[in-house]
Amino acid sequence: MKRILLGTLLALPFAISSLPSQASAAEIIVRPNVHRAAIVRRPVVVRYQRKLIPAHWETVRRGNRWVKVRVPARYVNVRV
Repeated sequence: MKRILLGTLLALPFAISSLPSQASAAEIIVRPNVHRAAIVRRPVVVRYQRKLIPAHWETVRRGNRWVKVRVPARYVNVRV
């Protein structure tokens, strides 16, 4: 009998705390739907200039090496 009484006394606070109350509704924060003004940005005009690259990187035994030759020279778009 004592075990049953002790078990109900221990379970009673948990049962009461699980019941919904009016104070629990105050914890909900309601933010109004605020429409922010859209910021219109001007398009940035990017200008490129073609530049001749008369060399290339070669992988050698000790790493990479910058090799200047005329044959694999190529044009690359470079931002101005």
